[in-house]
Amino acid sequence: MEARRDVFQAIADPTRRAIIGMIAEQPVNVNAIAAQFEVSRQAISLHLKILTECGLLSIKQQGRERLCEARLDKLNEVHEWVQQYHQLWTSRLKALKGFLEEEAKQPTIHKKSKK
Repeated sequence: MEARRDVFQAIADPTRRAIIGMIAEQPVNVNAIAAQFEVSRQAISLHLKILTECGLLSIKQQGRERLCEARLDKLNEVHEWVQQYHQLWTSRLKALKGFLEEEAKQPTIHKKSKK
């Protein structure tokens, strides 16, 4: 049994991220996607399969064409995960800034060096 794919796996690959970028604004023909990459059509098909399994795109048949359409709402999962760490590091950096500002206000004590 194959492991369930998730959106994080989908965006881990630069080719899949590029495909998402291509289809983000409007549906794109599978052949047009494949033409943009210097890999085999089979490799592109595998990337499209992974993106489909992760719910980031759907493929619809229109006449002879197969159009890939973005389903970017699944990226909210990534946004929420990243956001928690953004908030954590923002608060830590603000605390560090406050500490450094307080330290800068303290008088500097120079120690005499021994000769």
